[in-house]
Amino acid sequence: MPSWTDHAIWWQVYPLGFTGAPATARPEVRHRLRHLEAWLDYVVELGCSGLQLGPIFAAETHGYDTVDHFRIDPRLGDDADFDSLVAEARRRGLRIILDGVFNHVGRSFQADERWFRRGSEGYEVFEGHHGLVALDHAEPAVRHHVAAVLNHWLDRGAAGWRLDAAYAVPASFWREVLPEVRARHPEAWFGGEVIHGDYAKYVAASGLDSVTQYELWKAIWSSLNDRNLFELAWALDRHDGLLDTFVPLTFVGNHDVTRIATRLENPQHLGHALAVLFTVGGLPSVYYGDEQAFQGVKEERVGGDDAIRPAFPAEPGGLAPDGTEVYRLHQRLIGLRRRHPWLVRAHTTAEHLTNTAVALRSRPRDGGGTEIVTLLNLGDEPHRFPIGQVDSVAEPRHGGTDPAVVPAHGWSIVIQVTEEIGNSGKPDSR
Repeated sequence: MPSWTDHAIWWQVYPLGFTGAPATARPEVRHRLRHLEAWLDYVVELGCSGLQLGPIFAAETHGYDTVDHFRIDPRLGDDADFDSLVAEARRRGLRIILDGVFNHVGRSFQADERWFRRGSEGYEVFEGHHGLVALDHAEPAVRHHVAAVLNHWLDRGAAGWRLDAAYAVPASFWREVLPEVRARHPEAWFGGEVIHGDYAKYVAASGLDSVTQYELWKAIWSSLNDRNLFELAWALDRHDGLLDTFVPLTFVGNHDVTRIATRLENPQHLGHALAVLFTVGGLPSVYYGDEQAFQGVKEERVGGDDAIRPAFPAEPGGLAPDGTEVYRLHQRLIGLRRRHPWLVRAHTTAEHLTNTAVALRSRPRDGGGTEIVTLLNLGDEPHRFPIGQVDSVAEPRHGGTDPAVVPAHGWSIVIQVTEEIGNSGKPDSR
């Protein structure tokens, strides 16, 4: 995996929703992609290092029904708008990851019929969606097309790709496509959407750099809601096993799931979820609006994604002030992670584990002398953790006098410097 991704923290955006684009295709070009440029300084101030964009290519409706992979969706703009966004992002040190939908296409996608999988009742579709026609990944022309698309937008300045519905694409397909693209763009990053299954096996077979860590996502909110931190400890043990092979893409929200602030039954536990996300190994992403504690329920119906894919105001000043506290918390946690970049591959062990209390100790893979311990208390009473000497408290900024005591439904992050560092070691300073 390219070394620059060791420092990657993404702000994920669904552009069609973010910019308030119409729900269905329009022939006229509207330069809505420029709307994102007004938010680039906001991304930098949040602490993120890049944008992970949802679909931006010509499509029939929601973007995942692509009709032309080489054309910006007219609802969003044109090539000049894309080039401007890349240039403005690069000027701020931000990279851009694109969403590649190559398992299926829209009904009006123009190609030889050999490109599509056929079943007993005609063309096969993706997960029962009539408008999403499945590509035949055994067809050489499909392989050449996908490689050409990946190269085209990397040539224009993209830094990598999120490959949609990768779990539905044979791993061997990516194994054939990616070497050609990597030869031309050796620093490009490729991550796949994999919801279930053997993540490490798919990465090894496909040649991808990473896949989405849905197992950890589920464990974070589910363990907090159920007050069953054994589930979180179990998931983190499996997560450590993945980190021995690759660095997963971690998140507590994205464009396909109910907002984390809505999913959590106790709003006091939002900080717990964020503390876990930013202190365990992985490539973390923040879904736009989550940093403002946006609410939204994902529903399985036509238009069921609208609530979690909202339009944003013209500029950050248009946001409601009630999200500021959660935004500041994101800033501080992202800042902590950037000061400890070794967290990207850190292994985390659960210590002092009960249903409602756990100390999550994250250590550098190289055995360095700084360790970060995240203390979670879901109980109704303060909890004392037997964690030993604390060198500094990272969060919360204004806590109690005893760093080993966490209040009811509270959390904290402490820094411990082990003896391995010797006299030269210093605690994290803020």
